[in-house]
Amino acid sequence: MSETIRVCPTQDGTYTVYRGNLALISGLTRLQAERYEASIARQRSGLLTAGG
Repeated sequence: MSETIRVCPTQDGTYTVYRGNLALISGLTRLQAERYEASIARQRSGLLTAGG
Protein backbone atom coordinates (compact mmCIF):
# COMPACT_ATOMS: atom_id res chain seq x y z
CA MET A 1 0.00 0.00 0.00
CA SER A 2 1.83 3.07 -1.28
CA GLU A 3 0.47 6.46 -0.30
CA THR A 4 1.83 9.65 -1.76
CA ILE A 5 3.64 12.05 0.54
CA ARG A 6 3.07 15.66 -0.47
CA VAL A 7 3.57 19.20 0.80
CA CYS A 8 0.75 21.69 0.30
CA PRO A 9 0.63 25.42 1.07
CA THR A 10 -2.16 26.78 3.26
CA GLN A 11 -3.96 30.11 3.17
CA ASP A 12 -2.00 31.45 6.15
CA GLY A 13 1.35 31.01 4.38
CA THR A 14 2.42 27.84 6.18
CA TYR A 15 2.70 24.32 4.77
CA THR A 16 1.10 20.98 5.61
CA VAL A 17 2.57 17.54 4.92
CA TYR A 18 0.08 14.86 3.86
CA ARG A 19 0.30 11.08 3.48
CA GLY A 20 -2.58 10.17 1.20
CA ASN A 21 -5.56 12.03 2.68
CA LEU A 22 -4.09 12.20 6.19
CA ALA A 23 -2.45 15.44 7.36
CA LEU A 24 0.70 14.44 9.24
CA ILE A 25 1.88 17.87 10.36
CA SER A 26 0.92 21.48 9.67
CA GLY A 27 2.05 25.01 10.41
CA LEU A 28 5.54 24.54 8.98
CA THR A 29 7.72 26.76 6.85
CA ARG A 30 8.35 25.47 3.36
CA LEU A 31 11.88 24.36 4.29
CA GLN A 32 10.64 22.50 7.38
CA ALA A 33 7.90 20.79 5.36
CA GLU A 34 10.32 19.71 2.65
CA ARG A 35 12.78 18.35 5.22
CA TYR A 36 9.98 16.44 6.95
CA GLU A 37 8.84 15.02 3.61
CA ALA A 38 12.41 13.95 2.82
CA SER A 39 12.84 12.27 6.21
CA ILE A 40 9.66 10.24 5.65
CA ALA A 41 10.88 9.23 2.19
CA ARG A 42 14.24 8.09 3.64
CA GLN A 43 12.50 6.09 6.36
CA ARG A 44 10.19 4.43 3.85
CA SER A 45 13.03 3.56 1.47
CA GLY A 46 15.03 2.15 4.37
CA LEU A 47 12.09 -0.03 5.38
CA LEU A 48 11.66 -1.24 1.81
CA THR A 49 15.32 -2.20 1.42
CA ALA A 50 15.60 -3.74 4.88
CA GLY A 51 12.25 -5.48 4.81
CA GLY A 52 12.46 -6.72 1.26
